[in-house]
Amino acid sequence: MVYELLRYAHVIGACVLLGTGAGIAFFMVMSNRSQNPVLIAHVAGIVVLADTVFTATAAVVQPVTGYLLARETGWPILEGWVLASLCLYVFVGVFWLPVVWVQIRMRRLASVAAETQTDLPAEYHRLYRIWFAFGFPAFFAVLAIVWLMLTRPDPLF
Repeated sequence: MVYELLRYAHVIGACVLLGTGAGIAFFMVMSNRSQNPVLIAHVAGIVVLADTVFTATAAVVQPVTGYLLARETGWPILEGWVLASLCLYVFVGVFWLPVVWVQIRMRRLASVAAETQTDLPAEYHRLYRIWFAFGFPAFFAVLAIVWLMLTRPDPLF
């Protein structure tokens, strides 16, 4: 019963990370395409909130439930697919943490542009390019983690 509950929590956490990441990306890209500072500021505010509520929570739950699952099943943490998953998880974090700051800054810049009824500044566009570029490696790494979690290849290579 403990194993099933841990596995359920771990799978839900993975779904939240993947789904929230994809949803956030979709809505940010679509609002950015409008070049409307009011819309972008609003969507960016929701994105920052969603990242805080969903992504951050799942990001904490995943390693905890993963560790407990590995302990429960006897999977060695520092070898094979588990180690590969952990390395990819750190890789995702290296890209995700700056993105959180970038999203907050983008929201602020869009809000100022909306309040002053001006175009989005060059700084916003620079940050958006960084945000966009950082999303790809992180998203594909999450997909790889899910694949490892589902297939548990042994030996890995």
